[in-house]
Amino acid sequence: MNDEMCQFFESLWADFPDTLDEDGNYKFKNDDINETYCKDNIDNCATDLDKINVACFVLFETFFKDSDSFTNHAKNNINIAGYILAWLSYILSLKENEEINNLNDFYKKYIKDKKMYNNHITGVNGYTSYQNLIDKYKELMTIDIKNIPNFYAPLKSLCNMYAILYTNDNNCTKYSDYAKEFAQKYNELNEDPKNNENNSYKNVLYSLSNNYNNLKRHLSENCRNSSDISSFPEIKAPQGPFEIFEATPSSSLIASILIPVLSIFVAIPIFLRIAYKYSLFGFDKRLHRQYLREKIKKIKKKMNNYI
Repeated sequence: MNDEMCQFFESLWADFPDTLDEDGNYKFKNDDINETYCKDNIDNCATDLDKINVACFVLFETFFKDSDSFTNHAKNNINIAGYILAWLSYILSLKENEEINNLNDFYKKYIKDKKMYNNHITGVNGYTSYQNLIDKYKELMTIDIKNIPNFYAPLKSLCNMYAILYTNDNNCTKYSDYAKEFAQKYNELNEDPKNNENNSYKNVLYSLSNNYNNLKRHLSENCRNSSDISSFPEIKAPQGPFEIFEATPSSSLIASILIPVLSIFVAIPIFLRIAYKYSLFGFDKRLHRQYLREKIKKIKKKMNNYI
């Protein structure tokens, strides 16, 4: 995870709040959605599920459409795809839908063999299309849609910590509650024996643990008082051997590495480094959100070529 990734998610959350209104309906900001995502083809957004699909596509387009997006926005972290699926699962779980009982139902209706998710991607080794990338997480597809959103809680806690970081606030006691929330949810996932052999599940956990530890390391070096992070809980990486999902830009080969339990704690998370020197601290947050909106609009215009 990186600070810019969370800012893209926050821009999306502004139009697609992850809560329901008092009548049990989505609180999608339809005017903004229609202007930003659906202006050129309103049929893309005829139903709530259509709108959710458009948002899902925009996220994949933002992070994975080419080597530039993968390098600069995803920071070479392929497991952001798992985060997008966690968001998707959470949004879908908020309301019952006769058509959608798990991610696989949504996948078959909106993703599988659809042109917009199968446009060939060049310049990145590790995935050839968004569907090909999503297929790496096929083990998540059959988990009950009410269970997989558990990944979303630690993701949201991490982004809440980054929201404090945007303000360049070095009072690290402000991060403590979110760190505890993250650790509690993460440990529940990591200790759940039902998914012990699920490779996709472990990849998302592996990425979350590295994101948390990288942020914690950064804060320990930049806090006003280094002891402020003493309340941050320790977490363990996923146990047992599993295949790490990786992709690389340019001509490098995809690396699929089996990490044994004894070496997992010393594995170097090359694709998870947080590029703080490129962060936007000091810039007006509203101006940056407008920048992200404009970027999403440009992505959306291209979407109509795939439909």
